[in-house]
Amino acid sequence: MATFALVSLGPVLVISTFLILGPLDQGSSSPSLRLILLADFVYVLVVAALVLQRIVALVAARRAQSAGSRLHLRLTGAFAILALIPTVSVAIFAALTVNVGLEGWFSDRVRQVVGSSLEAAEAYEEEHRRDLSQDALILAGILDATRQRTFFMGDNGIRNVLAQGQAQIQRGLREAFVIDGAGEIISRGERSYLFDYEKPSEAQIETARTEGILVIEDWENNEFRALVGLNAFVDRFLYVSRDVDGELLSLLDETKETAQFYQQLENERGRVLFEFGLIYLGFAVILILAAIWLGLWFAERLSRPVGSLTGAAKRVGAGDLDVRVIEEEGDDEIAMLGRYFNQMTRQLKAQRTTLLENTDQIERRRRLFDSVLSSVTSGVVGLDDQGRVAFVNRSAQRLLDWHDEHQSLSLELAVPEFGALFKRLISGEGAAVQEEIKVTRNGRLENLLVRMSPRYAEGGELEGYVVAFDDVTNLVAAQRMAAWGDVARRIAHEIKNPLTPIQLSAERIKRKFSRHLDEPLTDDLSQLTGVIVRQTDDLRRIVDEFSKFARMPEPELRTVSLRELAEAAVLLQQSGQPEVLITSDLGEDPMMADLDATMINQALTNLLKNAGEAIDIKKEQSADFCPEIRVRASVEGRVAVITIADNGIGLPEDRARLFEPYVTTRSEGTGLGLPIVRKIVEEHGGTLDLVDADPFDDTGRRGAMAVIRLPLLEIVEANQEQVER
Repeated sequence: MATFALVSLGPVLVISTFLILGPLDQGSSSPSLRLILLADFVYVLVVAALVLQRIVALVAARRAQSAGSRLHLRLTGAFAILALIPTVSVAIFAALTVNVGLEGWFSDRVRQVVGSSLEAAEAYEEEHRRDLSQDALILAGILDATRQRTFFMGDNGIRNVLAQGQAQIQRGLREAFVIDGAGEIISRGERSYLFDYEKPSEAQIETARTEGILVIEDWENNEFRALVGLNAFVDRFLYVSRDVDGELLSLLDETKETAQFYQQLENERGRVLFEFGLIYLGFAVILILAAIWLGLWFAERLSRPVGSLTGAAKRVGAGDLDVRVIEEEGDDEIAMLGRYFNQMTRQLKAQRTTLLENTDQIERRRRLFDSVLSSVTSGVVGLDDQGRVAFVNRSAQRLLDWHDEHQSLSLELAVPEFGALFKRLISGEGAAVQEEIKVTRNGRLENLLVRMSPRYAEGGELEGYVVAFDDVTNLVAAQRMAAWGDVARRIAHEIKNPLTPIQLSAERIKRKFSRHLDEPLTDDLSQLTGVIVRQTDDLRRIVDEFSKFARMPEPELRTVSLRELAEAAVLLQQSGQPEVLITSDLGEDPMMADLDATMINQALTNLLKNAGEAIDIKKEQSADFCPEIRVRASVEGRVAVITIADNGIGLPEDRARLFEPYVTTRSEGTGLGLPIVRKIVEEHGGTLDLVDADPFDDTGRRGAMAVIRLPLLEIVEANQEQVER
């Protein structure tokens, strides 16, 4: 409403100013003109300030790159150009028209006509003046001549001469008087009455005395009067009059005024053009500012919804679907666009909510699936229909020592050991294939039980393959341990029994037959029976080892310090292996635990001996190194960790078999030391692992390290309480 009122006020002021300057013709000093011009000035200032403020705001918004600012600026420019083009065009046309019109008004023909009219009027006036002057001089001459001929001439004589002279003049004189220097009538002629007498002024009389004759124009009485001095008389003047046409005289004055006005207009032609242009410019400024302000209002009305939609669209693009635009009233496209946009955002929000719920449900299922696959100890590898790796669970990464670089590789490249089994699967030997495969990773040989099967979609199309495998290394080792335990019991039972009779028989043969033989045969008999006895002792020792392995005694648990047991074992081996540097770092924690001290001491001693034997083998291969055994002890939670590392020959690739009986790296070893140690540790609720030791020097050579983990007292008691429950 304010915009329309302000815009409508512009044409009202223009029309009012035109009426006051034109038809009403109030004059340049009238209060109404001053008031309307002041109103025009104030209106121009207000609208100009508003337009300037809006333009500054538009430029600032454009620089800030606010939504809709570019469209607003373009619309404003378009409306301004639409307002300026017709106004400037009309201004140019009006200026040309006025100039052409003035050229017609002030042409040579018009100037000649005006000049001719003025000359004609002046000629008419001059003719009457000249005729009257001539007639007055003639009559004055008659009076002077008559006075010179007559010695004495009275008033009656003068009267007669005046009458005769009036009669003689053809053009006729209406009145004739002889007056003195004071303007008093001395004598008068025919038809010269006192009531028609117009007494001349002293200045007129003085002018006539000086110049000889004076023509007096009396426009009010429609007559010309002439005042002539009489030379033959003393202080006497001839005062005559003649009637003239009053309308002609008025026309003469109007012609003079018109000519003067025309000349004035011609002289002020440039000023008239300037004033006209200034007035038109003022009107144009008022109308242009009003039109621009109206254009700004329309531009804002058009661009504001578009800008709001642009900003809202940006926020929607950023993910904010709660944004809404103001819905304009009406049924036009802009209002409908706002309503459709709000409807669209509501639908998008509902769809996104549904999609997020579905995605969340799918994600929960995926997390459950991943959690299950990650929690299972079996390794699972998913393949696509081309046999490329698409999914790997955590157990598979651990068992195969995989990283992300194996993704998208074919199974034959990722795990060459699985290639033959996978070819059997894709060749169609069955719905699933299974095989135990040995895989070497990080220097360790592992036994994997591998199962492969295809994976089909709901429509029966092949989607890929599933490879599942378990680490059965420990299971195989347990099976072998059980088999060796059974073998050990049989050996201990079947072999140990005949060893004593064999040894006794060999000793009886030596005693009985040695006295019946001569000395050379006796020596041979002693040597042969000695061999039988020694070999029998060796067999008995081996059988005893198998017996210990087969029938490990139950540990007699007592609360002891594991640290002290380790110190004793280290001290013993330092004395038994003086050529080897044995260092220990057992910490300050006593590491109290319920243990069988004898069995744990035997286990530690065996491990230290094995480390020394590995160093001896390394010495045979290369003597250029410093033999060293490092013993460390630490506490992790409530578990004691003891490590025994050496820089010997290291571990073989199939290190898991070292825990099997009769598997040894020494030619003279029985291979029962590590199995017995492991069995002792497991009987105490602990674990024994063989890993590569960190390098002791800069050569990077790795030895072997045994890692023993034993529960400390609190954990053992808690486990016993759980068992009792």
